[in-house]
Amino acid sequence: MIVATRTLISNANGQKIEIPIRLYAPEKAKGDWICRFEIGWPEGVIERWGLGIDAIQAMLIAMQMIAAQVYTSAYHKAGQLTWLERGGGYGFPVTNNMRDLLEGNDKKFL
Repeated sequence: MIVATRTLISNANGQKIEIPIRLYAPEKAKGDWICRFEIGWPEGVIERWGLGIDAIQAMLIAMQMIAAQVYTSAYHKAGQLTWLERGGGYGFPVTNNMRDLLEGNDKKFL
């Protein structure tokens, strides 16, 4: 079951392309928990999951993994990716070793 969605926009070559992100409800998996997510890149959907000791940790790790995918994407590096405003960030938490990649409101508040 999808519990949260966010849509980023790619502004490549004058075309606006939606990049949907879907976060699914955490599930119990062999003693641990997983939280699945999808990112609908123009090249194809990627499906991954975060693994945690409990549902909250699995969801946090999934969101950090989303941030890693987004902030290291070719779209971000080319300055072609936006959420609410250009250069404002994407609103996903990151691990400490990725803080130098943050921009805009992400840099101020995350």
